[in-house]
Amino acid sequence: MENNDRPLTRKQEAFALAFVEHRDATAAYRAAYEAENMAPATIWREASLLLAHPKVAARIKELRAPVAAKVQLTLEQHLSDLQRLRDAALAGQKYSAAVQAEIARGKASGLYIERIEQTGKDRGPQELSLTHAASASLCQALKERLHRRDM
Repeated sequence: MENNDRPLTRKQEAFALAFVEHRDATAAYRAAYEAENMAPATIWREASLLLAHPKVAARIKELRAPVAAKVQLTLEQHLSDLQRLRDAALAGQKYSAAVQAEIARGKASGLYIERIEQTGKDRGPQELSLTHAASASLCQALKERLHRRDM
């Protein structure tokens, strides 16, 4: 049974720091642990286990907190800014820009869903449904994983 009072090991701390820096669990695992002779699937599994470890997850959250507080943007602020931009575009009779700002407001509010269709080995569709708020890195990671799986 694990002792809950025990601090993170040096490697767990190194993993947490690397994860916050790289935002990639496998890269963080490689930076913190000796993984040269490990299979990629093993590295991914071990990195996933570390991310799920309560103390590692808490440390990552702690490390991210100051950065998150600095860049905190609320949905309300974002929607207000987009509305201001839309209104300015309308006042300047720039209707295309106004429409784009309104579409961006709808996406930020979750009214629109972007769909990406990628074909598999059998040329059948593999559909992903991602909300507009999904980060670009998540989209890229999903595309890469699907591409690797289809190879």
